[in-house]
Amino acid sequence: MLTKAPRGTHDVLPNDAYKWQYIEEIAKKVAENFGYKEVRTPVFEHTELFERGIGDTTDVVEKEMYTFEDRGKRSITLKPEGTAPVVRSFIEHKLYADSQPTKLYYITPVFRYEKPQAGRYREHHQFGVEVFGASNPSIDAEVINLAMSIYKALGVEKLELRINNIGCPKCREVYNKALRDYLSQKLDKLCGTCQGRFDRNPMRIIDCKVDSCQEQIVDVPLMIDYICEECDDHFSGLKKYLEALEIKYIIDPRIVRGLDYYTKTAFEIITDEAGKKGTLCGGGRYDKLVEDCGGPQTPGVGFGMGLERAILSLETQNIEIPKPKDIDVFIVTMDEESSLLGFNILNKLRNANIKSDQNHITRGVKAQFKYADKKEATFTIVIGEDEVKNNAVLIKDMIKGEQEIVNVNVVVQFLKERLGER
Repeated sequence: MLTKAPRGTHDVLPNDAYKWQYIEEIAKKVAENFGYKEVRTPVFEHTELFERGIGDTTDVVEKEMYTFEDRGKRSITLKPEGTAPVVRSFIEHKLYADSQPTKLYYITPVFRYEKPQAGRYREHHQFGVEVFGASNPSIDAEVINLAMSIYKALGVEKLELRINNIGCPKCREVYNKALRDYLSQKLDKLCGTCQGRFDRNPMRIIDCKVDSCQEQIVDVPLMIDYICEECDDHFSGLKKYLEALEIKYIIDPRIVRGLDYYTKTAFEIITDEAGKKGTLCGGGRYDKLVEDCGGPQTPGVGFGMGLERAILSLETQNIEIPKPKDIDVFIVTMDEESSLLGFNILNKLRNANIKSDQNHITRGVKAQFKYADKKEATFTIVIGEDEVKNNAVLIKDMIKGEQEIVNVNVVVQFLKERLGER
């Protein structure tokens, strides 16, 4: 199968790459406007980072990680999510010693062994942000606002923000007791995975995707009814800051997120696509993760959004992504001498940041014009024997059909002015 990509992966071809570039540039611009800086982490990490950071009761760690042993007998995992590696980097490079908060964003491939589906692959890509060192609910609202701002900048409509507070270790202990009391009467009707979670992390059962499990927990106790005073105050603060931003929200007490490190704030951004609601991105607060990974006690909050999912949403909502032109200028040549002159002009055009190209294979003049038209060139430069002799070229406007003789020495300036007028 040397000529076929592995299942769950896909190539991004030139005809689609501009969509990725467009979304990435908008996401970066919005993040940088909010004061965030880029961080890049390795594609693989030590397996223990994800086992400790994400939690061994999650589907990601239990079922979905690509883990292997390297030649040094070390257990290595292709990163299944972006937060834990950024936390590791934050600790390793002692970024906590700098003035806080630390605001970071990243674009990264992530790898999960799961059934491929629309907008989600075994290798997919995420844009994410992480903030360390701030415990105020205002930063939670800022992170949510940043995510919403990206989708609004992309033109995505019918956005719906859902929030929840999933407590802290203090109030979760009380809640887990109440949850186990409730689930103990239904344990034999739950799936095997949920039965295994009963003792280790019963809260994860609420997030189970098996229909029969959801039928058993219709009236399950919810964390939001058990949160302590500190968590309740934080949630109240978050709502106030969202209201100050005029961001509408829905409180969804069943949001628990799929990773164990979340505390207090958890959120998801939903969109309505053709009458069907789908999750665009999600995130929340993780005040114990840095400490759990070996760093100092440092609060954190962030989110991750799938780029494939974003592209799918734009296509579903018929939002056109502007496609850049391949070239602005194409040089048509007749022979070797004209090709050499054209090559010199081509270099000057490129140095002037004008998208340009010329013929590099055996094509007649008619075929060269046809190629220029296919590439949607705005202008063609025609160089023949007379043009070489007179040190001038024929410039043709491919849209207006007009043409003009221009001295070689002013070709670049001429085209910059004409393209600027467009």
